[in-house]
Amino acid sequence: MSEPQQPPGWGTQPQQTSQPQPPKKSKTGKILGFGCLGVVALIVVIAAIGAAVGGDSTDGAGSDKAATTNDKPKSGDAKKDPPAENKGSQADQFKACVAKGGSTSEKAAAKHVTKVSGADKNNDVLDAAEVFTDFTGGIMGPHASDGKLIASAFGSCYDSENGLVTVYDKSGEVLSNGKY
Repeated sequence: MSEPQQPPGWGTQPQQTSQPQPPKKSKTGKILGFGCLGVVALIVVIAAIGAAVGGDSTDGAGSDKAATTNDKPKSGDAKKDPPAENKGSQADQFKACVAKGGSTSEKAAAKHVTKVSGADKNNDVLDAAEVFTDFTGGIMGPHASDGKLIASAFGSCYDSENGLVTVYDKSGEVLSNGKY
């Protein structure tokens, strides 16, 4: 008798074919990559520790350097004192300071100042003064250079460690800003 016929794949042994095995991947690249990553991480940690520990000594040297540059008399050093007389508004005090020691173009630009705020509050952490003018056009307008002159004149009249003065036009758009 003959064996009953079975559908293909049922009960038959699969034929063994010899296919070549793919070569094993080398792990050297991965090991080198993680090794370099470890070295970079170590450098970053050392740099962070060095900045934390060594920052105190460099800050002291930097403040000494800043003190020597601030000790030099500037051409408008007499103007650096904010107007002591409390006569009038801050805008009037600013205009008087510019009239005393400003250039001709600064004097002309300062005539357009309508209001000054924040000039009397200095804590040397973050001082923000605002100067309002009757100019128009904003930062891209025709009076942007006058705004720069006013910001420069403000820096000549007032002094702060981290002061920022912003000059606005009559519609409240920024004309210019500068440090003082």
